[in-house]
Amino acid sequence: MKVSKLQAALKVHPIFCQLLVQRGIYTYEAAKTFFRPSLDDLHDPFLMRDMDRAIARILKAIANKERILLYGDYDVDGTTSIALSYSFFSKFHSQLDYYIPDRYKEGYGISRAGLDYAQQNNCTLVIAMDCGIKAVAIVKEAKARGIDFIICDHHLPSEKIPAAVAVLDPKRSDCNYPYKELTGCGISFKLIQAYCLQQGLADKHWKSLLDFVAISTACDIVPITGENRVLAFYGLKQLNHVPRLGIKALMEQSARQKPLTIGDLVFGFGPLINAAGRLADAQQAVKLMISRKETIAQEYAKILQQRNQLRKEFEKRITQEAKLALEQFRDWENKKSIVLYNKNWHKGVVGIAAARIVDFYHRPSIILTESSGKVVGSARTVKGFDIYQALKGCEDLLENFGGHAHAAGLTLALENLEAFAKRFEKVVGENIREEELIPEIKISGELDFELINEKFWGILKQFAPFGPQNRNPVFVSKNVSDSGFSRVLKNNHLKFVVQQNAKKKLSGIGFGLGDFFGEMQTRPFQICYNIQENNWNGKTSLQLNVKDVKF
Repeated sequence: MKVSKLQAALKVHPIFCQLLVQRGIYTYEAAKTFFRPSLDDLHDPFLMRDMDRAIARILKAIANKERILLYGDYDVDGTTSIALSYSFFSKFHSQLDYYIPDRYKEGYGISRAGLDYAQQNNCTLVIAMDCGIKAVAIVKEAKARGIDFIICDHHLPSEKIPAAVAVLDPKRSDCNYPYKELTGCGISFKLIQAYCLQQGLADKHWKSLLDFVAISTACDIVPITGENRVLAFYGLKQLNHVPRLGIKALMEQSARQKPLTIGDLVFGFGPLINAAGRLADAQQAVKLMISRKETIAQEYAKILQQRNQLRKEFEKRITQEAKLALEQFRDWENKKSIVLYNKNWHKGVVGIAAARIVDFYHRPSIILTESSGKVVGSARTVKGFDIYQALKGCEDLLENFGGHAHAAGLTLALENLEAFAKRFEKVVGENIREEELIPEIKISGELDFELINEKFWGILKQFAPFGPQNRNPVFVSKNVSDSGFSRVLKNNHLKFVVQQNAKKKLSGIGFGLGDFFGEMQTRPFQICYNIQENNWNGKTSLQLNVKDVKF
């Protein structure tokens, strides 16, 4: 009923109305808002609790020529937050510095070393971005040292909020801001938007920063809905039309071509930016993004590419060793979770390795290593299972943990490791549903090959930017057969040339699907896939990105 009503209003193929209904869009007006994101739909930043206090303190600091320290996490969200804030405030205030904690010596969050740096450099105001929501003790100590804090964070708060001048976090239970899923960089952006509104500055000042917000929104894997959809949409426009020097250098090093998509940011830019903090100094990523000289931007981009290549080598080794270690345990296949520890694994890569283990074994997984005499690591999970809540059930065995439903970091004493692994397995076993342990591909709808043409693609691509809660649609087509031209490529990838009902042929690629090739020659099958553009030798065509084959 909802699909037919929407079809009557929009006058498009019912499959598009089906996709809209799946996204909670039931009316013409809602569809218009979805397909035509507008910056006018951004919420008033002063709806965020403490925003007025944050702006008042920044204005006081600027008026009194106080030294301000921008403090950010070492990942993409943290480094884009610093790049965004430095790019803006440096236009109006010369007494500005930034600081990123060392992943290995200081770890996540606001560190005492960072506080010492602020004091030694006469910084009386620290703006913490993508961190700080749990920094109750360090903010209290800072106050005693004469240093004020403004916190811009998007992580879940604990029961106690730090006694900062202002704590900007839509996830605060006492914050009525309408949209809760902004990144840390997104909240830093709202701070700047509020500053512009209060000071009567032209919109161009905050609009010019949307590229940073798009990168953080893509790479921090937040829902691409509501305000995030608007920010990602216009940020991508800026990245594609007027990229700053650092972004151009990133495009060259990541071999990404325009038009950039959310996927390009996640898989192209994200690993390069993250590589700085994983293996060396995250300030290299900030220096790249704020660079005003092409030669300097290219130099830093090359450094990040080298770091990323090294990261890939570490990741491959850790993943292989983790698989071998797991398969040496008796009865591991009956476990609902995976917890692995090796003191020699690189701390900067354990999160990626945990994600790879989840992909391979489809269980909530934690990869741990040793750092400064403690056991530290990262947790990743399967769809539908809240890893943060699982760790909360083990918090008496942990010294520290933080994150969200999909990913988290943790620290514990070595003597608690065995007890923690047992408790984590117990918590997961009691709370996970059996279906969450089985990989699934969610199908958006069934398509006939005859429908797939440029006109169809022209409408489908308007659903972008894709991401969490607005996934690239996965279609299924039945009664498909091989045309005789499919072939297996290196790394067991499969080049598809298939037809439906002995009619229209379509090409596609299936990564790691080479094992299906033999049986495809013998009988019809079903395939599920995304539709994408393929640019090759100056020619653009549609191709299928095949996810699975079913006989």
